[in-house]
Amino acid sequence: MEILMPQLGETVTEGKIVGWHRKVGDKVEAGDVLFELETDKVTMDVPATLAGEITGIFVNEGDIAPVGAVVAILTQEGEAPSTYVPPTAAPSPATATQPVAVPSPAAAPATVSTPSPSAPLDPYNSVRTPERIFAPARTATGRHATPLARRLAGLAELDLARVTGTGPHGRIVAQDVRDAERGQASGTASAMPGGASREQVLALYKGTDFTEIPLDGMRKTIARRLQESKQTVPHFYLVADVNIDAMLALRQEINLALPEKVSVNDFVVKAFAMALVRTPAANAVWASDRILQFQHADVGVAVAIDGGLITPVIRQANTKGIAAISSEIRELAERARNRKLLPQDYQGGSASVSNLGMYGVREFSAIINPPHATILAVGAGMRRPIEAPDGSVRFATMMTVTLSCDHRVVDGALGASLMADFKKLLEQPLATLL
Repeated sequence: MEILMPQLGETVTEGKIVGWHRKVGDKVEAGDVLFELETDKVTMDVPATLAGEITGIFVNEGDIAPVGAVVAILTQEGEAPSTYVPPTAAPSPATATQPVAVPSPAAAPATVSTPSPSAPLDPYNSVRTPERIFAPARTATGRHATPLARRLAGLAELDLARVTGTGPHGRIVAQDVRDAERGQASGTASAMPGGASREQVLALYKGTDFTEIPLDGMRKTIARRLQESKQTVPHFYLVADVNIDAMLALRQEINLALPEKVSVNDFVVKAFAMALVRTPAANAVWASDRILQFQHADVGVAVAIDGGLITPVIRQANTKGIAAISSEIRELAERARNRKLLPQDYQGGSASVSNLGMYGVREFSAIINPPHATILAVGAGMRRPIEAPDGSVRFATMMTVTLSCDHRVVDGALGASLMADFKKLLEQPLATLL
């Protein structure tokens, strides 16, 4: 039985094998962990689905293979040995007669590809994917591209986010890619600028001591998605100051009664989710030629991890209590830092919250995570002088929040209504407990 590189999410096209837990010749049972897999978002263990013996390993530790590639062979009792050999440009004598075993870390990476079209397929097993998946049919911002356009862009190493579509409903067609490629080669401005090249930057620092840090899959994805968001999503920002004294007092009372403490961010997530449901037109995402509006608020919470960040989603946060939200955020954040999130843990959602208040940041503006239409940036609570109703001056704990909005979905008045609901809920926090 061929063990294929699994696909962990619709946009995932390749995976990296961090380490093998079994070697050639090992007997395994169903459920035994075979290898540890890393994508641009998560790291997870991949188990065996059937019992048998590992008779071939074709992807070394540290190597990257496309989704659907054969990474190993599992031979069951009584099954004929597999004759599959991965195609290589110039196979060595060792690999010409036997499967490749896991080498030492110093060994050179192997070239990995999927079987040739003439190889027999078992209709009862998973269908092999093409040797290379160039891009999804729809980008994160909702742009569509034809299969040929995606292939041409992949071969030209051209980011589709930099191409303007001229096909029906703005679809990117092959001619758009060819025009963008010609413009790129001639230095014209038919594609969005991607910044200085690596050679140009290195030339600026010739003679300077520095350390080069190669981009891993997560950092590449963050760079691509956020650049695309900033270039294609019409952002605007709304800023408000929220008096959180009443919320802090309620939090203190709750923490006296609970073994696990709740945080300010837990109240923020609950209040934002409730505000989204109270402002249903803002509880929506952009879907190219339409807007998707939701009944419940699934709120993503930005979590900083080594090498970047990820946004696990609290499903139906508007219906959950503060303690339940706190426990779920804590559990998801722990799994995120250990790269153990599953695709269903971080995909989807209708809005996001990013909180840097714990670092002493007073305020900031966050970049929208498409296809979301809003993201709430939360600053630190600070004691500031304010005017009391009687005209006197007193001190209060004020927190500055900034709502980034996609103007295609959320207009100014709608965003202001969402912020007003959020501010009221946080300043009268008993409503978040109902």
